[in-house]
Amino acid sequence: MTYNLLKGKRGIITGALDENSIAWKVALKAKEEGAIFTLTNAPVALRMGKVKELATACQAELIPADATIPEDIEKLYEQSMQVLGGKIDFVLHSIGMSPNVRKGRGYGELVYPDFLKSIDISALSLHKFLQTAEKMDALSEEASVVALSYIAAQRTFDTYSDMAQAKAVLESIARSYGARYGRFRKVRVNTISQSPTKTTAGTGIDGFDAFYDYADKMSPLGNASADECADYVVVLFSDLTRKVTMQNLFHDGGFSSMGISDEIVQMMKP
Repeated sequence: MTYNLLKGKRGIITGALDENSIAWKVALKAKEEGAIFTLTNAPVALRMGKVKELATACQAELIPADATIPEDIEKLYEQSMQVLGGKIDFVLHSIGMSPNVRKGRGYGELVYPDFLKSIDISALSLHKFLQTAEKMDALSEEASVVALSYIAAQRTFDTYSDMAQAKAVLESIARSYGARYGRFRKVRVNTISQSPTKTTAGTGIDGFDAFYDYADKMSPLGNASADECADYVVVLFSDLTRKVTMQNLFHDGGFSSMGISDEIVQMMKP
């Protein structure tokens, strides 16, 4: 069922790689709800992924951009406004990568230059998107920016490593820039803390399958799927949430509020 929640809205969706990506699902849902948008990812990701298929399906322009380079982001906004015919109404920040996690380093063996890359790619890129948009006046009045986060920003998960710090910085930037952008442009900035999701990036974390099953048993409603996350993102893009900003919104079936579930108790009994 569609509701035309995004009819007439223009957007930018980052980070779609393949059909398992949350960003991929958001793009399909946004198209279904009436939006027009551009798609973007780093040039190397565009060569590796299937995003050209998504661009065709959504009739969307595909614009390469490195989210750590402000000049690339500026070109992304310029081309997007030209292609879409006006200022941007919504942005999805779905960008995250840790060289340390990718190389299998334990938390006590982090390589600090790679740690800084994790922060730059996964968190500072949001600030760069917002700062560049402000300087260019690229976002429309009451635009919505949503970034994808994870509960490791608040709680410790051993194998999540330095991505936990990256997500904590991401959420802090959303609050700080949300306050700034809301005051003078009514732009809202939020993060969604999603359940563990079987994306290409998520399944690359050591022990992911075990934790996915654990979270599913802990959550009263079970894990939220990528499709369900896309539904939530679209609502945050829409005019129905015009007074929601600076929030980290848990979309996790109740996991974040649980102490322990009876299912886990029964599993632990001798």
